[in-house]
Amino acid sequence: MGALIMVVGKKDASIFNTAVSMLEELSHRGCESFGIASAHKVIIRRNIEELKKERMSSRGLIGYNLAKHTGRETAQPLQNQDFSLVFDGRLYPSPEEGEPRHIIQKIKDPGDSPDNLVRKLNGSYAFALANDKTVILGKDPIGVCPLYFGETESICAAASERKALWKIGIKKTDSFPAGNIAYVNDNGFSFKAVNTLKLPPQLDLDMKPAVEKLKNVLSQSVEERVSDVEEVAVAFSGGVDSSLISFLAKACGVKVHLICVRLEGQKKTGLIQSAARALGLHLYDVVFSLDDLEDILPRVLWLIEESNVMNVSIAAPFYWVAEYAAKLGLKVLLAGQGADEIFGGYHRYFEEYRRRGVSDLRNTFYQDIVSCQQSGFPRDNKATAFHKVELRSPFTDWKVIQLGLGLSVELKISSSIDSLRKDVLRRTARELGIPKFITERPKQAIQYTVGVVRGMQKLAKKEGLTLQEYVKMVSLKSMEFRNGK
Repeated sequence: MGALIMVVGKKDASIFNTAVSMLEELSHRGCESFGIASAHKVIIRRNIEELKKERMSSRGLIGYNLAKHTGRETAQPLQNQDFSLVFDGRLYPSPEEGEPRHIIQKIKDPGDSPDNLVRKLNGSYAFALANDKTVILGKDPIGVCPLYFGETESICAAASERKALWKIGIKKTDSFPAGNIAYVNDNGFSFKAVNTLKLPPQLDLDMKPAVEKLKNVLSQSVEERVSDVEEVAVAFSGGVDSSLISFLAKACGVKVHLICVRLEGQKKTGLIQSAARALGLHLYDVVFSLDDLEDILPRVLWLIEESNVMNVSIAAPFYWVAEYAAKLGLKVLLAGQGADEIFGGYHRYFEEYRRRGVSDLRNTFYQDIVSCQQSGFPRDNKATAFHKVELRSPFTDWKVIQLGLGLSVELKISSSIDSLRKDVLRRTARELGIPKFITERPKQAIQYTVGVVRGMQKLAKKEGLTLQEYVKMVSLKSMEFRNGK
């Protein structure tokens, strides 16, 4: 894992310095090596200063910053006789030779293979190929890995975070669409939808077979996400999502560290501690002060690249969990992203059910997952990548999503009085032996249980501002991190 960049020049001016500048802006995502490649030449150096001394002439360049998480990662870009490759992300299960080498062995014709990669590879990833005629970009069908693109009159570019594009003068940026490839040359971007997420037909399954199928696909997803590590952290709330992931990870034989973060003065974690004990796992209950929150908000806003109150209140706990995981020497973090959207966890789904019944509710679940591709999944990736911690989300597995979206609404919200919701997921957890006090615990949103929203409200009041005004004010401070991180 690390940072991917791509730049294509529309004119004859050199773009090598532009590519180096983009990599330098993303050095917080990876700094163990820095590499740039054209179709037929690769330069990899140990630090950005060494890379700045080099030169390369090409209309299209790709680049990569490396952060090692499992020991299988290799410096990139990689090259064969016809093209160069950068690959950011993870395949499941992770190949022994590492993802980039595995991919480059699969590619026979760089003009045809990108379609097959996006159709067939199971994982969370983005990639770029540079050949003689063009640069080809691709992104996995679920869209967990962040990738953004934009252009000016003189260049086309893409990067793992928007800030690399802003650095080189591209003001208007867009999220690269999941399940797409793009051909990039001096005429701009040409997109092709290859394997995009669609709402599957409703499955004819009752509760018992649905639970059995969900148990199988979720167990496989967790197993694949821990197959290359000996220990993992879990962002733990004591609820059904994180407990289920923790239980399944432990069953795979890896050492599981539960991390719960909260602001001081927030409700004590008795239920969370009880859940950890019931799972037979150690819990790190990490408490932060209001000063700590005030301290990190500029950086978190800089990382997630937006001043949305809801998004910063979710990203801050992920930032803290990843920070503590890194202190423990852990490189991989599991989280329950996507479970609420797939299985009907949010209270607004219950309200919609009460108003309108099951009509269009399956489509609401689907549309919310699609929205996560643009905002939620990349947001949390960027918050954790700062600490060189790799976020892996078992609920975002293709098979889990296809099964979950295919289940009837009644298997998730059983009636107009089922305020717990996520019925099929809770029953799956009970079938696996997770205690009832965990499986029947009501959904509690992370931004409120951690206390970030309450904390930001206090900070805003101190400044005489509304919450939104305060976040906008702090976002201006986040500009500082563009120069000195």
